[in-house]
Amino acid sequence: MAPAPTPCLHQNIPHLPQQNPAAKFQKTRSRAVKGRSQQQRVTAVAEVNHVIQDTPAQTRRLVEANVPAGTPIVPPQDLPSRPRRNRRSVSFRNAVAENFLHPAHLILPVFVHDGEQNIPIASMPGVSRLGWRHGLIDSVAEARSYGVNQVVIFPKTPDHLKTRTAEEAFNPAGLAQRSIRLLKDTFPDLEVYTDVALDPYNSDGHDGIVRDDGVILNDETVEFLCRQAVSQARAGADVVSPSDMMDGRIGAIRRALDREGFTHVSIMAYTAKYASAFYGPFRDALASAPAAADGSSKRIIPPNKKTYQQDPANYREALRELRADEAEGADIVMVKPGMPYLDIIRLLRDNTTLPVSAYHVSGEYAMLKAAALQGWLNEEEAVLESLLSMRRAGADIILTYFASDAAKWMAGDRSPFIGGTKSGL
Repeated sequence: MAPAPTPCLHQNIPHLPQQNPAAKFQKTRSRAVKGRSQQQRVTAVAEVNHVIQDTPAQTRRLVEANVPAGTPIVPPQDLPSRPRRNRRSVSFRNAVAENFLHPAHLILPVFVHDGEQNIPIASMPGVSRLGWRHGLIDSVAEARSYGVNQVVIFPKTPDHLKTRTAEEAFNPAGLAQRSIRLLKDTFPDLEVYTDVALDPYNSDGHDGIVRDDGVILNDETVEFLCRQAVSQARAGADVVSPSDMMDGRIGAIRRALDREGFTHVSIMAYTAKYASAFYGPFRDALASAPAAADGSSKRIIPPNKKTYQQDPANYREALRELRADEAEGADIVMVKPGMPYLDIIRLLRDNTTLPVSAYHVSGEYAMLKAAALQGWLNEEEAVLESLLSMRRAGADIILTYFASDAAKWMAGDRSPFIGGTKSGL
């Protein structure tokens, strides 16, 4: 006769290292049978009063699992769906990954200055103002060696060249224009993006021309932005990137480029650029923060950029900016900053067929770098997770100061960083 069914008990597996595993299991089971009058009911995982029949297969499964002493013996849950099955190995996780990160998705922002030596930026450890002749070339060559073939140029304009109307922005011999020409001459297949805004050249530190009463002039600023974009295209820029947030500037720049024969030059619009607190280190790098008003003058200089950059409180407003930029001829639309605005990246992704870019800005870089330097974060894992989060939100392209490092970390693996899984069981 077959033995009577034995209730499944929460029992500890005895810790007997020298004993045969099968004999150990049998001994445990025998004690349970003898103490049947004091049976425990399993309520944590198994059904109450659920009784199972011991089988050789079940015995084998328990003894071969090499579970720690004290592990309860319970029947398998009756689950039609077990999501962990799709996470069981590196290969399988990579096979079903919904998003991935590759060096081709990254743009490296570079700060250049009109000098020979690289100058470290204190608020951005590991980032420098690059000497435009040599440091710039070395930095871009390194990025390309790891598969990053897109850069965006930000020039540190000497103070003596800054004016209230920022004409240096479209000087054919200006620092940005010289840097573009040098990069295209050195690396013809490099994709060079530029910044279209007046703040690096404006003595008032604003993206537009400031009237004496503090109003940022829109249409007059757009005229100079058009001249700036055309001068960059003449120097060899592949993509011009208006970051100023003036109304109507995308359409005006598109018409100006086309009129001058630059129909092949793309526009990456800073579509949803927020008046964010995360830009501080960038403004240190370029000395482009709004200037303090002169106490002896009656001029008003706004202390921030909130009359033209978006309010961080607003979500729907980004759709209005998106529709305008699409209608005016943008080729790529951007959200800036990146991680604090993942919802806005998703909003744009769900409402346009255009590529969406995200800017992993200087403040985000500084926070991650500082935490890593303190040993509070694993820099590689935290950075790659941050970048992947923007891809997951819908970004096709990411501007990040970590571009070279991220690509280097990817190159250290057997395959690109895919789906958040690099190594492990």
